[in-house]
Amino acid sequence: MKSLLNSSSASGAAADTPQAARGGSTVVLGAALLGFFLISLDALIVTVALPAIGHSLGGGMSGLQWVVDGYTLIFAALMLSAGSLSDRIGARQAYGGGLVLFALASAACGFAPNLGVLVVARLVQGGAAAVMMPASLALVRQGFPDQAKRARAIALWTVGGAVAVAAGPVLGGALTASVGWRWIFFVNLPAGLLALALLARVPASPRLPARLDVVGQVTAVVAMGALTYGVIEGGDKGFGRPLVVVSLLVAAAAAAAFLTAQARGAHPMLPLPLFRSRVVAVSLVVGFMLNAAYYGGVFIFSLYLQQERGQSALHAGLMFIPMTALVAVVNLASAKLAGLFGPRVPMVAGQLLGTAGLLALLTVGAHTNVWVVAALMVPVGLGGALTVPALTAMLLDAVPADRAGTAAAVLNTGRQVGGAIAVAASGRCWRGRRPSWPVCGGAC
Repeated sequence: MKSLLNSSSASGAAADTPQAARGGSTVVLGAALLGFFLISLDALIVTVALPAIGHSLGGGMSGLQWVVDGYTLIFAALMLSAGSLSDRIGARQAYGGGLVLFALASAACGFAPNLGVLVVARLVQGGAAAVMMPASLALVRQGFPDQAKRARAIALWTVGGAVAVAAGPVLGGALTASVGWRWIFFVNLPAGLLALALLARVPASPRLPARLDVVGQVTAVVAMGALTYGVIEGGDKGFGRPLVVVSLLVAAAAAAAFLTAQARGAHPMLPLPLFRSRVVAVSLVVGFMLNAAYYGGVFIFSLYLQQERGQSALHAGLMFIPMTALVAVVNLASAKLAGLFGPRVPMVAGQLLGTAGLLALLTVGAHTNVWVVAALMVPVGLGGALTVPALTAMLLDAVPADRAGTAAAVLNTGRQVGGAIAVAASGRCWRGRRPSWPVCGGAC
């Protein structure tokens, strides 16, 4: 499997067996949804807690950026091939292993004695999340043989992720303010145990033949990691430093090796002919920019609200409610609009709305009312929520059915990389206690 959808399709054989049906569709959906909720939650719950983490463990801006990007980067880098692992060992087995590793890494994050240990634990969390993501959707496919019921189950599964994204900053702020930042990681443990208890009632998934692109996977991780390191350290210490220059050169060399492996490999995880489609190329760029704006905005405004405006972690989290509260509703509305008018209409409308929000954020200054800041962030969140479902539909309509999984993998990976690079670049946009440009726009 090369993505969520591909893994789902590859595990289709399991879905049609009576044994799978006997596993209990509600139990299967509950286990899969809990995991997807945790994966999505941990991408953003940490952002509001960053000032508290920095105060507790020390470290500068670059260290805090790695706390966020360590998770997102590995998640993105392993996304393309994690589904193949899921297919090879079985969706239920892969999901269970990923859940255990995710819980252990969460505990390590919570007990981290210093920033270095926390960053390493976040890297492990991201790897576990990459394994869990395709396996969770494959479990839904396994538990719902009927196509109509499966469609409703997948809709609920996606809403679980949207709710997690909306709840992340708020829950992170509430936990940090009330019981301390370490509990943003400990909260994963009871949810993970519940998911494992549900998973124990699901029958084992069949193992399917799937090849791993080892060279492609290794070079992808090196390229993304070196690029992120170079951008973070370059923004913090200057792009002329030898280690930064070497890092960026390594990223370029690894990217070239990755492209060569994909062009010549017998079983590439990213077939390059896919990019001959203009729709695929445009979708990748739009997806990259959407997550860059969203993740970068949440990261830098978390710092702005607490360090510049003196808000508590709880109050800073509450400031994100207007932006995130309607995400799930707008996701569903986007799907309906795409059905009525085609995917281009909601996608273009969402892009225009998001762009308007970003331009409005240019007016934010040191004395702007915090509720005005919260209101100005709303179009950015709603624009993304309106765009993503339509963007995904347009992408899948433009590729052959046997390439749908790969296309979805490209889009999801591009979006995660966009978020990682935006957070990495945000350090250069932050001058002491003030953002020189909200959401890392012009002054960088």
